[in-house]
Amino acid sequence: MVTKLDRLARSVRDAHQIADDLAAREVKLSIAGSVYDPTDPMGKLLFNVLAMVAELEADLIRARTREGMKVAKAKGRLRGKSPKLTPRQEAHLVQLHAADEHTVGELAELFSVGRSTVYRALQRAERGRENALQ
Repeated sequence: MVTKLDRLARSVRDAHQIADDLAAREVKLSIAGSVYDPTDPMGKLLFNVLAMVAELEADLIRARTREGMKVAKAKGRLRGKSPKLTPRQEAHLVQLHAADEHTVGELAELFSVGRSTVYRALQRAERGRENALQ
C-alpha cells in the first residue's frame, strides 16, 4: 500500500524495478486506494504514466528549490547557519584548551556547545597556526 507514487520511488527506473520485484513475488500494488496489476498491459501503462508524472513533480520541486536558493544568494539572504561561538569566544576556548586545565567535555559545558563544536574550533585554530607558519 502506497499513498503516493513519488514516495515509492525516486525515478521511473526505480519504480519499474520495484514493480517488477513485486510482480515476481505476486504482490498487488495499491496506490492511493487503486490496485495496479503490473502484469496487465493497462496496469503497466497506468503505472508508467503515474511514475513519469511523479518523477516530473520531483524534478520540478528540485529545480524550483535550486532557483530559489540562487535568488536568495544573489540577494544576500542565503548565509547558512550562524556560528555557535563568536571569534572572541573561540579564541578564549582555544586558550583554555592550550593551558591544559580543562577537558573537551568541560569546555563544551562551559561554553554551552557540543563536544564536536569544541573539536571543530580546535581544528580551525590548528589550521590557522599552520597557515601562519607557511
